[in-house]
Amino acid sequence: MRALVLILSLSTLLLAAPAAPAEEPLVADLSRHLVAITTGFAGTDLLLFGAIDGDGDVVVVVRGPSRAETVWRKDRQFGIWVNAGSARAVGAPSFYRVAANRPLADFAPPALLERHQIGLDHLAIEIRGNDRATSGATYREALMRLKKAAGLYGERTDDIGFLGHRLFRTDVHFPANVPVGTYLVEVYLIANGEVVSAQTTPLVVSTIGIGADIAEFAHRQSALYGIIAVLLAAAAGWAAAAVLRK
Repeated sequence: MRALVLILSLSTLLLAAPAAPAEEPLVADLSRHLVAITTGFAGTDLLLFGAIDGDGDVVVVVRGPSRAETVWRKDRQFGIWVNAGSARAVGAPSFYRVAANRPLADFAPPALLERHQIGLDHLAIEIRGNDRATSGATYREALMRLKKAAGLYGERTDDIGFLGHRLFRTDVHFPANVPVGTYLVEVYLIANGEVVSAQTTPLVVSTIGIGADIAEFAHRQSALYGIIAVLLAAAAGWAAAAVLRK
């Protein structure tokens, strides 16, 4: 059933642009262009599908908005783990996923991967810090490890499936803690070590409903939000104490 839906979607995509298949060797689209985060959001999957005209390998890169993040180095002192150093990671995408129909090293030269920042090892992240005890490379490795553990960074090869010789598909997973913002979904067709065609599609990850209203209120009226939060916590504590006394 899902394969039938995919084929129908691809047929609609191809028919919607009758002149494109003869000129463009790559056509791709998403099942939807909005990831709506509501109360109780537990993650979701998006279907990316498309077609190619000719031979080549397909690579999909999903990038979240770039943010500067602080990475801390822990050190054990007097039996307690404390922050002993830090570095600032500038240009790190908040979310990053790569999928390909086979391992990147089998068809893409390092220079191409570096130029298009395809793969975790090729991300242009600047590490700023003055921690003489730890190198920037160590902080970069720590950032990658933390992002992978949170489910926000990942590389998956052999994860793009082909239906016949032209049609392809892959699922992109977004965890419950996915950051909000405007994402870029990049699809590359690579042949003979070169990018034959590429397509970029925007994707919006946004909170909606009461959760979005609360977040906006907290941002615009931070002082009042803090007072309300303290009052609610105090009321909850008083109610719990009253129940226990009974």
